[in-house]
Amino acid sequence: MSNTASLKKEYAERIAPALKNQFQYSSTMQIPVLKKIVINQGLGMAVADKKIIEVAINELTAITGQKAVATVSRKDIANFKLRKKMPIGVMVTLRRERMYEFLEKLVRVALPRIRDFKGIESKFDGRGNYTLGIQEQIIFPEINIDSITKILGMNITFVTSAPTDEEGYALLKEFGLPFKNSKKD
Repeated sequence: MSNTASLKKEYAERIAPALKNQFQYSSTMQIPVLKKIVINQGLGMAVADKKIIEVAINELTAITGQKAVATVSRKDIANFKLRKKMPIGVMVTLRRERMYEFLEKLVRVALPRIRDFKGIESKFDGRGNYTLGIQEQIIFPEINIDSITKILGMNITFVTSAPTDEEGYALLKEFGLPFKNSKKD
C-alpha cells in the first residue's frame, strides 16, 4: 500500500484548509480528522447457527480488506439462550490507509447502489462521531449475491476528533458522505 488513498491526499490539500477557514481555527492541530472507522455486525441468530459467524467474518474481511474478529457475549442471558463468551457478532476497526480506502469505496460505490437512496440521516452522537446503519451487505461489490445465504446489516461508525457535531458533520460532508438534509450550508 505504497500509494496514498486519494481521499487522504484530498483531506490534506482541500478539506483541511476548507475546515480551517470555515471554523477559524488558529492551529492546524485543531482541524478535525477522521480517526477510525468501526464496522460492526450484531448477529443474534448466531446463537442457533454457528456458521453465520464464519460467513460474516469472511464477508466483512472481503469488504474491508482487513481480518474481522468475532465479538463475544459478556454475560449469560437465559431468555436469549446466550452463554458467556459465545460469539454473537463480528467487527473490524479500520485506521490509516485502509480507512480512507474503505470510505472512498463506501461513498463512491456502495451507497449509490442502495435502492431508492435519498441520502443518509445527519444524526451525530454529540461528540462529532457518526454511525451509519446499513440493512444489506450486498451493496458492496465484493459480495457475490448468488453466494449469500442471509442478508446481514451492519453499523459503520465514523470516529472523528471533532469536538462538536457541527464540526464532525462538516468533516464528513467534505469527505463526500451524502447527507439527506443539509444543515445551514
